[in-house]
Amino acid sequence: MKQIRVLIVDDHAIMRNGLASLLRTRKEIEVVGDAGDGASGIRKALKLKPDVVIMDLMMPDLDGTEATRQLLQQQPDAKVLIFTTFGTADGIGHALDAGARGAILKNVELPELVSAIKTVAAGGRALSPEIEQILAEDPPVPELSARQNEILSSIVRGLSNEDIARQLGISVPMVKEHVNATFAKLGAANRAEAVGIALRKHLLKM
Repeated sequence: MKQIRVLIVDDHAIMRNGLASLLRTRKEIEVVGDAGDGASGIRKALKLKPDVVIMDLMMPDLDGTEATRQLLQQQPDAKVLIFTTFGTADGIGHALDAGARGAILKNVELPELVSAIKTVAAGGRALSPEIEQILAEDPPVPELSARQNEILSSIVRGLSNEDIARQLGISVPMVKEHVNATFAKLGAANRAEAVGIALRKHLLKM
């Protein structure tokens, strides 16, 4: 039986070592390496070419979402399984949008983790039941572009389309296009809904 080669990327040494020890008890898994941050994880993944990269979501400097995005830009066939202590719909959703094949909580039992690794290695998607529930109850909002974030920030401050046009140096029709595109991404029907979503999900980057 061909072993599934796994790379573990997590900024906590105890978690990395503990997870590696557990996975090495399974004959179908080969732990080929580990890394303590996103940048090192990318370098090792490019060098070792594991079948699955187990990627921590929350890491300093380069988090799991951005590390996944950068890895897939350089190695499009890489398969990433997000491994997280807790997760929000937006955080997990952005990681999946970046190309991760699955996400699973760190309190998972070993058989479920191994099953998720096998699924991802085979090209499938693996989400733990808790994460499926998070995504179902509070669907993630797609990431806004820089311009859409400017538009949303202006709307939250109560600016009219004319005010926004003067502030950004663009035409009112162009502002309307950006506003409509921003509303569509947020799933908002009007300014009040957009403001509510922005505040509830802490979307503003001002």
